[in-house]
Amino acid sequence: MNPSTLSKFAIALAVASLLALPTAQAQSKTVTTDTHSFHEVADGVYFVVGTGSIFVQSNSLLIVNEDDAILVDSHVTPDAAKALIKSVKKVTKKPVRYLVNTHYHFDHAHGNQVFPDNIEIIGHEYTRERLLGNVLEQTTAATFTGGIPGQIKGMRGKLASETDPAKKADLEREINVQEAHVKALKEVIPTPPTMTMRDKMTLFRGGREIQLIHLGRGHTGGDIVVFLPEERIVFTGDLMLPMLAYGGDGFVNEWDETLERLKSLPFDVILPGHGDPFTDKGQITNFQAYLRDLWAQVVELKEQGLTADEAIGKLDLDAHKENFPGLSYNGIFELGVRRIYKVIDAQ
Repeated sequence: MNPSTLSKFAIALAVASLLALPTAQAQSKTVTTDTHSFHEVADGVYFVVGTGSIFVQSNSLLIVNEDDAILVDSHVTPDAAKALIKSVKKVTKKPVRYLVNTHYHFDHAHGNQVFPDNIEIIGHEYTRERLLGNVLEQTTAATFTGGIPGQIKGMRGKLASETDPAKKADLEREINVQEAHVKALKEVIPTPPTMTMRDKMTLFRGGREIQLIHLGRGHTGGDIVVFLPEERIVFTGDLMLPMLAYGGDGFVNEWDETLERLKSLPFDVILPGHGDPFTDKGQITNFQAYLRDLWAQVVELKEQGLTADEAIGKLDLDAHKENFPGLSYNGIFELGVRRIYKVIDAQ
């Protein structure tokens, strides 16, 4: 659950390296609107990121087929989803037939409500169950959204003391984006999938095969990956990212095995829910090692009689900093440890 605003140039470089194309050719396969950039990674398959003019907080996937199109993940608010829908029309005139939710988290599914009734929303049974519940009051959504007004206040403080005109303009733009985001958050009505699956669903749209697969519990209890076997591409949502994924609703004891099943899929490229595309399966192995170490340490500390808060102060995961330079023992990390305690108690 790591917010990512990627520049057009950075994505072009990433896609170029993934597909062994010159940067100029990769850029020629990019469609950019005011709010989104669509980077074509295979024929009719677009990795979708925000341009920063509106807060989207997660990546999406657009698959344009012979007669229709499919979107994967609807962003963080109705406004962000409306911008996505509008931007899609700049890429294709074909109607969007399905929306897929990779999981229930707010930054991937809280745009669901603005999609027309004739569009089926597909998700795991667990995703529907959670979106029918009190997700707006849940710790995850509250933690990631509740601090935004304070962040805006901090940015305004920096703005008041900033003397560089360019930096001042950037801060003003970011403040405007975040203030609009706070307003949009108030309009969210959690909207569940209208079509659910448990283990696997395959869509055949013209000549394209699209597999929706639940490989097991990991980031949440209902993660879905979108696998295109012909194109050898997999969109992983937050199950696998190029950085550490949020664990506050995770099943760390099962995540490792779920990722092993992911590695068994015949793909060349991972398109993540946050961050840049990548090809190295070694990144999955590194994350698995982190998850195993985290679980083992927390279990041992709990068995010693420590509370979750006491255990947080005893954990030592610095051995993984080489693979995950962004590793920090912050409030988000603490939510992951408390979650492990709950999973252990439920066993």
